Amino acid sequence: MKNKVVIITGSSSGIGEALVRNYVSKGARVVLAARNFEKLQSLAKEIEAYENQLLCVKTDVSKEKDCRNLIENAIEKFGGIDILINNAGISMRALFEETEIGVIKKLMDVNFWGTVYCTKFALPYLLKAKGSVVAVSSIAGYKGLPGRTGYSSSKFAIHGFLEVLRIENMKKGLHVLTACPGFTASNIRNTALAADGSQQGESPRDEEKMMTAEEVAEHIARAIDKRKDRLTLTFQGKLTVWLNKFFPRLVDKLVYNHMAKEADSPFK
Repeated sequence: MKNKVVIITGSSSGIGEALVRNYVSKGARVVLAARNFEKLQSLAKEIEAYENQLLCVKTDVSKEKDCRNLIENAIEKFGGIDILINNAGISMRALFEETEIGVIKKLMDVNFWGTVYCTKFALPYLLKAKGSVVAVSSIAGYKGLPGRTGYSSSKFAIHGFLEVLRIENMKKGLHVLTACPGFTASNIRNTALAADGSQQGESPRDEEKMMTAEEVAEHIARAIDKRKDRLTLTFQGKLTVWLNKFFPRLVDKLVYNHMAKEADSPFK
């Protein structure tokens, strides 16, 4: 990875921050992208890196012009792109019948359209480098999670988008990875949206029993290095995907019962 150029969206915290640290430690040149520019700068100052190894770009991936600006800044600074990791994302937790339409739209704008925008503008450079396009998705992209209508919808859409991108470019040397962590100890649940679009605040799940962001980042980096098409993490995640292929109605009930056990679950 020495001197390879890696763009990571949503890199101010969680899996994104862990990916930044992972790739910097391997000598890559890393472009940090997130809405909170102050957090990006603080992270960049904290990391011990060689000169000109990092570039921070304030980016709201739901805005097409911000995504274009991100790629243009990366090219201007480093001259190319080897890996694009679409990690930026938000979640939600509310019954669909109680959820405002604007919440679903925001989830799609950030999770799905953010991936599409960044990939579109980076694609010419990735094709030239025979590089990698990655989306940090979720098991929710394989199995709908109750109370997460917008989240699951956006992840299903990402899976379809990346699958087509992989097939279209299978003879051009482009690597496309769909990475699906299971429940991960990160702040995505704390910033998840409620039915009215406000942040839900405290996570309803026990973070201590989850895979850490650092572990997820290492798995993703390894999958990119091996140019895998798909990465599904945790035993529970793998079992859910496998069972759903053969026993979808059973998994419907299992998923419902599992999610209903959350603190203050919106359904019982």
